[in-house]
Amino acid sequence: MTYDYCVIGGGIVGLATALELLKARPASSLVLVEKENELARHQTGHNSGVIHAGVYYAPGSLKSVLCKLGAQATKEFCEAHDIHYETCGKLLVATDAVELARLDALEERSRLNQLEVERLNARQLREREPNIVGLGGLFVPSTGIVDYRQVCRGMANAITAAGGEIHLGHTIMSIQETPLHVNVSSERSSWTASKLIVCAGLQSDRLALLAGLKIDHQIVPFRGEYYRLPASKNDIVNHLIYPVPDPDLPFLGIHLTRMADGGVTVGPNAVLGFSREGYEKYSVNIRDVTTFAGFPGFWRTIRANLGSGLKEMRNSIFKKGYLEQCRKYCPSLTIEDLQPCEAGIRAQAVMRDGTLVHDFLFLQTARMLHVCNAPSPAATSAMPIGEMIAGKLLSA
Repeated sequence: MTYDYCVIGGGIVGLATALELLKARPASSLVLVEKENELARHQTGHNSGVIHAGVYYAPGSLKSVLCKLGAQATKEFCEAHDIHYETCGKLLVATDAVELARLDALEERSRLNQLEVERLNARQLREREPNIVGLGGLFVPSTGIVDYRQVCRGMANAITAAGGEIHLGHTIMSIQETPLHVNVSSERSSWTASKLIVCAGLQSDRLALLAGLKIDHQIVPFRGEYYRLPASKNDIVNHLIYPVPDPDLPFLGIHLTRMADGGVTVGPNAVLGFSREGYEKYSVNIRDVTTFAGFPGFWRTIRANLGSGLKEMRNSIFKKGYLEQCRKYCPSLTIEDLQPCEAGIRAQAVMRDGTLVHDFLFLQTARMLHVCNAPSPAATSAMPIGEMIAGKLLSA
């Protein structure tokens, strides 16, 4: 059988793309192939579970548009498929004068993005969140929380209901493009399709190389390490609590996140990972280390971010430094409150010149479309991202 479409990757972007292809071409045949024995095993299943509102993105930018559309689409999908989510809101907390100035800029950006926000002074902040301290805050009521693994299961059900197939437990060993189709093989099966879409996240660069494409980037894994608070502190906050981000750093800082299961996590930090899929602390994969160690862009990135990188590494090794970041806005936390929690790993695309890729990165041929980078917040924006990817493939 020759399928109309083959999608590689069972994370939320791959599933959303498959679903959008079936919506756009209802009579088409589609197969989705995932190497793990369950969906959403990697980035999707290890993120914070936040439905972002789009506070941080430049007004009118693609990220801003996709985030706003995606947040609404995610909530509507959850309602249609009986998936629990909660619109609990988010508070960005400024703890010094520099952060207050940055908060002013974020408030203006939010209003330009047509987001509802509420500015709080120190007294109003304490009234809203008795366990949080700061000079002021910015409340974003539309931010929500969900378990994206449940969203993925809902998407998978919708795909199979629309006639698509999902094959789990197949590691791709070969991708061969011909003038008429693309042949995809695992260690025990093969598929032929008219068009191939690869949404492979942490392995996206390797599958692009496997398909014979020339690439000028590499995926470098960055660990986002979390702690979970004890159940006795599940009510420590009423909303999600975020620090005001440093615009010179690519990550949002350590925050308190209410989870869909009722718990609260603290994190993440951002440290270099020595294994693309090793979630246990101190995991090392020799192949992964050798791969990025031989890439000149990696060393250029390390040199450019050495100071912040060393600080993150130190806080990863010593809980006390991590705790100090949290206690800036939540002083009641103690070392004993920081209980183990599985890390997440972010697939950071790095160019040969050391530039971190913060936008979409596609590689396309006559019959293949490789999604080499889908920027944060890809989980929130997955549905419009899937629509964009499907449109890009169908218009080629």
